[in-house]
Amino acid sequence: MLVAARADATPDVVTLALRHPAGHELPGWEPGAHVDLVLDDGLVRQYSLCGDPADRTSWRIAVLRAPDGRGGSARVHDTLTEGARVRVRGPRNHFALRPAARYLFIAGGIGITPILPMTAAAEAAGADWTLLYGGRTRASMAFADQLADAYGGKVRLVPQDEAGLLDLAAYLAEPDPGTLVYCCGPEPLLRVAEERCRAWPAGALRTERFQPRPADGSDEIGANGGAEQADSGSFEVILDRSGRSLTVEPGQSVLRTLEAAGVPVLYSCEEGTCGTCETDVIEGEVDHRDSVLTDEERSSGETMMICVSRCRGPKLVLDL
Repeated sequence: MLVAARADATPDVVTLALRHPAGHELPGWEPGAHVDLVLDDGLVRQYSLCGDPADRTSWRIAVLRAPDGRGGSARVHDTLTEGARVRVRGPRNHFALRPAARYLFIAGGIGITPILPMTAAAEAAGADWTLLYGGRTRASMAFADQLADAYGGKVRLVPQDEAGLLDLAAYLAEPDPGTLVYCCGPEPLLRVAEERCRAWPAGALRTERFQPRPADGSDEIGANGGAEQADSGSFEVILDRSGRSLTVEPGQSVLRTLEAAGVPVLYSCEEGTCGTCETDVIEGEVDHRDSVLTDEERSSGETMMICVSRCRGPKLVLDL
C-alpha cells in the first residue's frame, strides 16, 4: 500500500491515508474493522480504520506515538511519510456495530478511532446515540473538534485536566435493555465499563482492547501474551482436514506447536488481541484466554485464538 497522505491530528497522533499503488479498489469494511501494518523486520501492528467505509479508494488510520510502547507506533511516525510503501493485511472485524435503537459510545484517548465511523453509521441509521470521549487534555483528543462540529450535543468531550475522569457511574447506573454500549480505550476505562455493565443485559457491552485482558484479580500480563495463568498440562490437538495429531505441552501454545510441525497458520500479535489466528473448533472444550471474543462467542465454543487459548480437556479437534 502507498501512504497517499499524512497529517497531524494532534501533536502525538498522525493520520495516514493508504491507497493501492496502482489505484485499485480496496476491499470493503464496516465500522469497528482494523488492518495489520507489516512494518520493517516483520513487525506487525493493528490499527483501526477510522475513515469512511463508502470510500473504496483509500483507508484511513490514526496512530498515537506511544513513548512506552514496543516500537511499532514510533516506526509508523518516523518512517511512514507521504509516498512511503507499507504492506497491509486485512481488514478484519471483531468489534462490529450491531443494529440498535440506541447506542452509548465510550472512548478514551486513541480509542476514538474505531468509534469514529460508528458514530457516523449510527447517525445515518437514525439511531439515538451519545458519545463520551475522554482524554488527558483537549489538545490531545484526536478528532474532537470534528465530532463536536458535526454532532453537537450528542458528543460529550471530557478532557481530564478540565473535568476529571469520565463519570461512567452516572451514565451506566441504570441498565437500559434497548441500548448497546461500545467502549474502546485504556485498560482502566474498560475495567470500569465492564464492572458498571455487570447488571446490564448480556451482550449489551462490547469492548476492544489494545493489550491483553488481565486475568481476574492481580495476575500480570505475561511476556508471552495474555494474562499469566497456570497451564493445565498437555493435551492433544487433532487437525481434522489431515487427521494429524499433535501434542501441546505445558508452556507451549497451540500456535507454536502447529508451527513447529510445519502447519501454516496466520498470526500476528500472539497476545490474543488481534484475532488473526482465530480458528474453528470442531470438538473439545476451549480454555479461552483471548481479549477478542465476547462471552457469548466463548460459550459457543465454535472458535478460539490459538496463540493464547488452550484446552480444558484431553483433546481439541480443529478445522485445520
